[in-house]
Amino acid sequence: MLDHLGDVRAFVRVADDQSFTQAAERLGLSRSAVGKCVARLEDNIATRLIHRTTRSVSLTEEGRLFYEYAVRILSEADDAESALAQRHQAPKGRLRIDLPIAIGRLHILPVLQRFLKRWPEVEADVSFTDEYRDIVGDGIDVAVRIGGPTDNRLIRRVLASHRLITCAAPAYLQQRGTPQSIEELARHDRIGFKHAGGPVAWHYRIGGEDRDVGVKGNLHLGNTEAIRDACLSGMGLAQLSAFLVGGDIRQGRLVPVLEEFERDEPPVCVVYPTRKHVSPKVRLFIEAIRAEWANGAPWA
Repeated sequence: MLDHLGDVRAFVRVADDQSFTQAAERLGLSRSAVGKCVARLEDNIATRLIHRTTRSVSLTEEGRLFYEYAVRILSEADDAESALAQRHQAPKGRLRIDLPIAIGRLHILPVLQRFLKRWPEVEADVSFTDEYRDIVGDGIDVAVRIGGPTDNRLIRRVLASHRLITCAAPAYLQQRGTPQSIEELARHDRIGFKHAGGPVAWHYRIGGEDRDVGVKGNLHLGNTEAIRDACLSGMGLAQLSAFLVGGDIRQGRLVPVLEEFERDEPPVCVVYPTRKHVSPKVRLFIEAIRAEWANGAPWA
């Protein structure tokens, strides 16, 4: 039985920091007090959660399982506390955010930086992945996604439109020519994106129908920002998101081609678990993004 929420919080901090000393410093407690919290928690649930040695701290198998639930318990507790507060009160507590790698680094982190400066009692915990994580199961408070499957456990709000742009460096096009049709792509060097073990097709709308065109270029990379760098250096054509190359196109470092064949792509969305009360930290973070993008996404 969990008698003390503070014990759970101490355990999660130790697990995150892999150190009783660092956890104590961040919690504002003595090292012995943190140790007593974790020991009391282990006694209450009759389970050893942490391996302790003179040199290291690690979770037991049961500790790893309990950690996943403990994070959600603390998140729910923070939300319950926030739901009782007035909406005008300052948000506080841990905000777990999951972001796609490129758009997160380029366009969400600057918003988060200003958000944390305004609300210093919020502690952001940010993960980056292009996979669709189980937001509810992993205890994520809010995530940004590009399209993605529907999930009735989540609320989904559109932030911005999204499109893919086929482009190349001016020097490459001057040397190899500009393709005027999809068929002409076969005569060009193409930089493909490799994801989940295979190449990702390029997307077009041809003759009123959406079509996926296989990429048989001589270079496949597993990171979209690396593809952008290769494209900028003149290694070939690439198809990349507007949020990644919009600035390069505006400044003339890349040139779009085959624009008449572009198709609508799933939008950039913010998603968060369905709850009766949305905590101030989640609500205000979403409002911060929407406010900064009110006149259009930064790459538009």
